[in-house]
Amino acid sequence: MVDTLGLIISLVVHEASIQDRDGAKLVFWPALQTMSLLVLIWADGGYTGKLIDWVKHHCGWTLEIVKRSDDMKGFHLLPHRWIVERTFAWWEDYRLLAKEYDYSPESSQANIYLAMTHLMLRRLAR
Repeated sequence: MVDTLGLIISLVVHEASIQDRDGAKLVFWPALQTMSLLVLIWADGGYTGKLIDWVKHHCGWTLEIVKRSDDMKGFHLLPHRWIVERTFAWWEDYRLLAKEYDYSPESSQANIYLAMTHLMLRRLAR
């Protein structure tokens, strides 16, 4: 989960066998503890269904799905959906994240936090 600048709010690395909607719940719980002023979350179509009601009931936030129109052909920039993708692109500069060094979910999560800390410190140093 990232903010509108692409900086991490909450992060959970889990098995690939967990579906996106179920994994989102794991990400939302830590964010709920620290982001008391959060009101709106944008997500893609993979997060539709019961998750929208779950987020409203358990977190008090609005989960808005940014959908792609059925008549669109080819690439189109959709509002808000590129923010997380941009964050993933930043990680390509970090060898620990660009290559497969997944010793455990915890080490992967630590490597992501390390990369994001470096990114933020580099921006502050300017």
